[in-house]
Amino acid sequence: MRLLVIAVGRLKQGPERELAERYRERFDDIGRKLGFRGLEIHELPESRARDANTRISEEAAAISAAIPPKSVLVALDERGDSLDSGTFARNLARWRDDQAANTIFAIGGADGLSPELRRKAQMRMAFGSATWPHQMVRVMLLEQVYRAATILAGHPYHRA
Repeated sequence: MRLLVIAVGRLKQGPERELAERYRERFDDIGRKLGFRGLEIHELPESRARDANTRISEEAAAISAAIPPKSVLVALDERGDSLDSGTFARNLARWRDDQAANTIFAIGGADGLSPELRRKAQMRMAFGSATWPHQMVRVMLLEQVYRAATILAGHPYHRA
């Protein structure tokens, strides 16, 4: 199973990008041994529309167009469920074992994801009840994906 993060907005050069890349590389090292075919990041430009509803709609169309068929969709959304790392790891393993072709993690822009995308998602996931900048959400997601791989591999990184 291939993992794909579809994110509205770009990470500029700097510490956030470096940290995101570090977790992506770490996952690639351990993930292949677990039957994952890699972790890719697909950045989409932010909509330039003047009103929030139009921005959300345009960004949702771009995200939807980037989702391959036979994919599990996970929406990163502040209204989603707060999952512990073990539960998240078990979900990834289940989708892999069910032979899902792809697991897609959708991160919206500053205005969030459209209600339609949130409804289509097999899982809606939040990192607590706080609102986070989408750049930080990407780093936290990549860390959790790496942590999930270490849990599945029995690696000591996760000490819970």
